[in-house]
Amino acid sequence: MIIGCDFGITNTDVVLRKSDGCERFFSFASNQVNGEISAIFDLLGNQIDFATIEKICVTGGKSSDLPKKFLKKEVLHVNEIFAIGNGARKIYQFEDNALIVSTGSGTTCVTYKDNDYALLGGISMGGGTLDGMSSLMLDSISSTELDNLANNGDLKKTDLKIGDVVNQIGNLSNDVTAVNLGKLKRSDNFSDDDIALAICNMVGEVIGTVAYLNAFLLGTSKVYFVGRTSSLSNVRIGIEKRLQIAGINGCFGKNREYANAIGCMSD
Repeated sequence: MIIGCDFGITNTDVVLRKSDGCERFFSFASNQVNGEISAIFDLLGNQIDFATIEKICVTGGKSSDLPKKFLKKEVLHVNEIFAIGNGARKIYQFEDNALIVSTGSGTTCVTYKDNDYALLGGISMGGGTLDGMSSLMLDSISSTELDNLANNGDLKKTDLKIGDVVNQIGNLSNDVTAVNLGKLKRSDNFSDDDIALAICNMVGEVIGTVAYLNAFLLGTSKVYFVGRTSSLSNVRIGIEKRLQIAGINGCFGKNREYANAIGCMSD
């Protein structure tokens, strides 16, 4: 059995892969793990037989500081960019050149070309932004709670649309967002649900915009998404709205939130 561990800012994701290829998935709050391999095995408890572990693969955070051995088991340190790209390739099974967008606490864009992965760039907006803004504006609820609250929200109460501010901009629809949260300065006619949706939508639209701009740069019409933030339904809707404007297809595969942990494990 091989274990893959992705030490993220918010979550530490763990994948157990048996010799038959069967995988089990776990996620822990990173403040429970504190960057330590021993904490992961403590949290897994009797769900794993340590004697069956052949190799421990680690990526993300400050995992490069971890020792090369843990209780006599090999610890393989994997570059996070490789883990992102390799995880996406295992999930989506693509062979051609590709753009991967990793949506974690922040957002990272990785390109796959000529059997190699390279960092294209990134932005400091993602799941960590959701957590920070919900803490500031909605009394510190989790991103999942934020997403659930957003299901009942109305963006017309919070955002300015193109149709609200100008007659026309190119061929863009009047329903396209012109200013995220733009109505909040002059109105108090909004609920917590509306704020939750506005936050999720803003993060999604920014990620979607960065994704399609990088897709244009690479000359591709498809973006492969990995990471937990894109698994939040209202963030994903925001992403897809922006991709649709640009005619770019977004791929959102199963277990994509565990892509880095999957990708750090050797075949």
